[in-house]
Amino acid sequence: MTYCVGMTLDKGLVMMSDTRTNSGVDNISVFRKMFHWCVPGERIVAIMTAGNLATTQAVISQLEERTKAPNERRPSVLEAATMFQVATQVGNLLNETIRSRQMSDGQGGGPRFTASIIVAGQIKGMEPRLFMIYPEGNFIEASFDTPFFQIGETKYGRPIILRGYDRAMSFEDAVKLMMVSFDSTLAANLSVGLPLDLLVIERDRFEPLQQRRILANDPYFKSISSSWGKALRDAFHSLPDYSFEDTKDVVAVE
Repeated sequence: MTYCVGMTLDKGLVMMSDTRTNSGVDNISVFRKMFHWCVPGERIVAIMTAGNLATTQAVISQLEERTKAPNERRPSVLEAATMFQVATQVGNLLNETIRSRQMSDGQGGGPRFTASIIVAGQIKGMEPRLFMIYPEGNFIEASFDTPFFQIGETKYGRPIILRGYDRAMSFEDAVKLMMVSFDSTLAANLSVGLPLDLLVIERDRFEPLQQRRILANDPYFKSISSSWGKALRDAFHSLPDYSFEDTKDVVAVE
């Protein structure tokens, strides 16, 4: 399992992913889930993956090969005319990879390998765009009503983002919000783990504004984790007290 978040802001795009993959409690490894390609001054394309590791790595490997020699290996995300076409290429490749692995393993009618992908980026002269791609290859695009996407282990960190997100927020506040979301997920699910990868894409910059890996000993993340825990405890104790005396005459409704 993994946890990835892609978020749209007025200023651009922010992405964060964990790096844990596991095949049981005794087989835990670190694998990158976030990748990006850019042509400075012209475009930047970023991808985050969740699901079957062999499937997602096969998709990334093929995309990498196409970007290394786009004149010989088409279609390439570095040649697509729009981000919609980039999402279409990635969706088709994901679906083809899943289907080929199903058939090669003799599982044509059995359980499917599952994987999902978040695609983000901007091409010069166009708006930054964010897409979530499903195993079938179809996808949806972020909008004002749905300004962020999550894949993987989403349920623990989602309430944090829903309550704290603001499209006009700064990149710094967006990163802080994501760190709180990831900290809550890390505390609740052992299948999500550090290090975390962060990518900030500023509108019309076409190269990362910030790209970094957040390790377990990162001072800021440790401060966020401890401060958030304390803030939750303080908020809990500030709530009105529950009293048995005040409710003893309340008739239970069956």
